[in-house]
Amino acid sequence: MANLTESRSGRASRARRTLRREEILGAAAGLFARRGFHGVSIDDIGAAVGMSGPGLYRHFPGKEAMLADMLLGISQELLDEGSRRTVAAPDAPAALEALLRWHIDFALSQPALITVQGRELANVPESARRRIRRLQRLYVEEWVTVLLELFASTPQARLRAAVYAVFGLLNSTPHSADEMEPAAMAEMLYTMADAALVASAAPPR
Repeated sequence: MANLTESRSGRASRARRTLRREEILGAAAGLFARRGFHGVSIDDIGAAVGMSGPGLYRHFPGKEAMLADMLLGISQELLDEGSRRTVAAPDAPAALEALLRWHIDFALSQPALITVQGRELANVPESARRRIRRLQRLYVEEWVTVLLELFASTPQARLRAAVYAVFGLLNSTPHSADEMEPAAMAEMLYTMADAALVASAAPPR
C-alpha cells in the first residue's frame, strides 16, 4: 500500500512539473515572439509565470534550453499530427486537405510559436538545431509524398519548393490573422494554399 501511495504521489509530482514546464514555455514563446530572443531575460520569463528568475533553473538550464525544447516540441507535434492525419485519410485528396487544415489550425491558434519558429532557430544550440531541421524535413516530405500521389508527373523538387512556399503563406498569419474572423481566415488560407499547390503541378509556361 505504501508503494502504491508513493507511486501515485510520484505521478502527481511529475504531472505538476510537466504542467509547470508547459506554462513556462508558453510564457517564453509569447515574450520571444514580441521582443525577440535576445530581448528577453530569465527574470522576464520568471516574472511572467510568477517565479523568481533563478527558480526557472529547476526546470531549464537556461534560455537556450527553453528555446530548443519549444522548437523541438512544435516540430515534433507538426510531424506527428500531420502523419496521423495522412494515414487516417481515405485517399490522397483527403490527405492533402487534412494536412492543410492541420497546419492552418496550428498557425492560427499558435501565432507566438509560429513567429519564434520562423525567427529564432539560429539561437538554438547546434545539436538541437540539427534535430529540429530533421523533423522539419520529415514534415515537408509528408506533404511531398501526398502531392506525388496527386501529381505523379511533376518533379519532386518542384513540389517540395511549392510546399515551402505554402508554408511561407500559412506561417505569415501572425502578421494578419487578427484582422479577420478565425473561420474566415482559415477558409481563405485553405483556398489560397490549395490553389498554389495545384498550380505548382501545372507545366511551366
